[in-house]
Amino acid sequence: MENMIIGNRIPFHYFVSKGSGQSDLTVHAGSYHLALKAAGIEQSNIMTYSSILPKIATEVPRPTQSLVHGAVMESILSVCTVNRGERATAGIVYGWLHDKSSKASRYGGLVCEIYGDYSEEEIQKKLVLSLDELYFNGYSDDWQLGKPNFIVESFRPKKQFGTALAAICFVDYFVPVIEK
Repeated sequence: MENMIIGNRIPFHYFVSKGSGQSDLTVHAGSYHLALKAAGIEQSNIMTYSSILPKIATEVPRPTQSLVHGAVMESILSVCTVNRGERATAGIVYGWLHDKSSKASRYGGLVCEIYGDYSEEEIQKKLVLSLDELYFNGYSDDWQLGKPNFIVESFRPKKQFGTALAAICFVDYFVPVIEK
């Protein structure tokens, strides 16, 4: 049998999505599930990542045929759950780092998630401050941060429980072979 050593998987294609849901019954099997449904990812088992995008990550449209019921959907997720009448806002911001001397050379991306009782304008300001904090504490010496991209969902539920979510969902991965 031939063996190989592989490196860590690197997310390759991703899509962005968002949604909200409300329920008079519960959160997890209620408003959260309905927010996943509104985002088009309810058939997946959601796993969350921290907040880094590799340089090869490329946005694609949300696939309609390739999402298999029960498959694992790895994602960067912002989720906000509230009670009736409260505002649920979930937001993600991401920006790409480029070499300062050669804007064409992409290093990777930074992502931040925030949720709470914020207007869309307020959460975007907080997201930018959070992204800037990451950037200026580890990346600003060598890299230029590009224009921020936002994914924001906000609403006030009329039912007992409400959930808003914003997501970056990974579709496939590059797996480097280190040694055969």
